[in-house]
Amino acid sequence: MRTHPFETHRFITSAIEDDLAMLQRETFDYFIHEANPANGLILDKTEANWPASIAATGLALASYPVGVERGFMKRSAAAERTLATLRFFWNSPQGPDPDATGYHGFYYHFLNMQTGRRAWQCELSTIDSTFLLAGALAAGQYFDADTEAEAEIRSLAEALYGRADWCWAQDGGETVTHGWTPEHGFLEYRWEGYDEALLLYVLGLGSPTHPLPESSYTAWTATFRWESCYGYDYLYAGPLFIHQLSHVWIDFRDLQDAFMRSKGTDYFENSRRATFVHQRYAIENPRGFEGYGEHCWGITASEGPGPSTLKLNGIERRFEDYVARGVPYGPDDGTLAPWAVVASLPFAPEIVRPAISFCIHQAKLKAAKAYGFKAAFNPTHPGTSGNAFGWWVSPWHFGLNEGPVVLMIENDRSGLLWRLMRSCRYIRSGMQRAGFEGGWLRAFDQEPTPTA
Repeated sequence: MRTHPFETHRFITSAIEDDLAMLQRETFDYFIHEANPANGLILDKTEANWPASIAATGLALASYPVGVERGFMKRSAAAERTLATLRFFWNSPQGPDPDATGYHGFYYHFLNMQTGRRAWQCELSTIDSTFLLAGALAAGQYFDADTEAEAEIRSLAEALYGRADWCWAQDGGETVTHGWTPEHGFLEYRWEGYDEALLLYVLGLGSPTHPLPESSYTAWTATFRWESCYGYDYLYAGPLFIHQLSHVWIDFRDLQDAFMRSKGTDYFENSRRATFVHQRYAIENPRGFEGYGEHCWGITASEGPGPSTLKLNGIERRFEDYVARGVPYGPDDGTLAPWAVVASLPFAPEIVRPAISFCIHQAKLKAAKAYGFKAAFNPTHPGTSGNAFGWWVSPWHFGLNEGPVVLMIENDRSGLLWRLMRSCRYIRSGMQRAGFEGGWLRAFDQEPTPTA
C-alpha cells in the first residue's frame, strides 16, 4: 500500500457544517450561470460549445426549491426559471424527425443550448428523461401557491409526465430499453441489472396514462447480483453513482420491495454498505494508486485523464477518459470524483464528512466561486506539465455532478426533496405497484391508484 501524498487533517464538526453550507451554495451557482434563461436548459459541461443535458436540467428543476429555501434565489425568480423550462419542453417538437427535441414524451440526451433541438445525433434517453421528469414533478410539488405562474407549473409538470409513453419504451419486452434513435430504432441495451433505473421503474409504474406493467419491475429485479465484498453483503453495482442517483429523489429508508424483503434489508442500507465498500477498497488499494486512503475515495462514472498509457515508477498504467469506473472489479485507473463522495452523505455521514473536509482542505479540490468541487482528479497521473496540483485534475464542471451535491447535502440537512417526492401521488403509486411496503408509505396504504 502506497504512502498517502497528503497530510493528515483533524476534522472539526462545526467547520464541516460550514464547509457543507458553502459547498452547497457555490455548487448551486452552476444552475444559475450555466443556463439559458429563455428555455431553462442547463449546460452539460463547461467546455466551450457544449450542449445542454436534459438530466442536468431535471436536477436544476429539483434544485431551485433548495435555492429558495436557502436564500440563494427568490421564489419568483425560481418560478420564472422553472416555468420557462417546463414551457419549453411542453412546446418543443415531438416526433420521429432527426432534429426534434423528443418523441413519445421522452427527450434526447443532449440538446442544443439555444435551439433546444437534438445535438450530436444522440439517443432519445429513457434514463435522462426520467431525471428530467422527476425534476418537473418535484417542481410541481414545491410550487403550490395560488398564483397563475405556480398553477401553470403544476399543470405543465403533470402534462409532461403524462405524455411519456413508458410502454412504447419497452419495445415489446419486459424491461425498458435504454433509448431510441431515428436512424436505428431502439437501442439494443435494456435497463437490467441493478442500476440507476430504480427511479425509472418507479416513474414508469406510477404513470396515470401509460404505466409499465408490474411484471416489468419483477423482470428488472430478477437480474440483480447479490455479493459479499470486504465483509459487506450487498446488492452489487460497481460505480458509486448507481447507489446514489435514485436516492437523490426518493427516501428509501425502511422501505422494502420483494427483493429487499428476501434479503432483510432496504436500498438505503444497501447504499450505505456500498459506500463503506468503496472506502475499504481505497484503504486496501489493491492496484497501488497514489492518494487512495481512508479519506480519499469515490470511484464512479467520471471524466479521466486518458485515453493514454504512461509508465510511472516502473509500472505501465492505462488511463481512461469518461468511463463508468467501479469497485471492486474495475475499471479503476486512479481517478476519483469528489462529488460522488458528497452524494453518499445521507448514507454514511461518519465517513463522508471527513472525506469532504479532506477534499476541501488537504487536496484543495474546491476553488471559491467555481461551482464547488472539481469534477474528478487523479493523483497517480502527472497531468499537464507545470500544473498547480502536480497531478491531473479535470478542468471542467458537469451539471450531472452538481445536482447530487446540492440535493444530497439538502436531503441530509432537511430532507427537502425527499419530502417533496413523498408528497407526489405518482411516486407513491409507482412505489406501491413495485411492491414497496413500510417506512413512510405506511401512511398511504389505502390510497387508490391515480388516473389521468
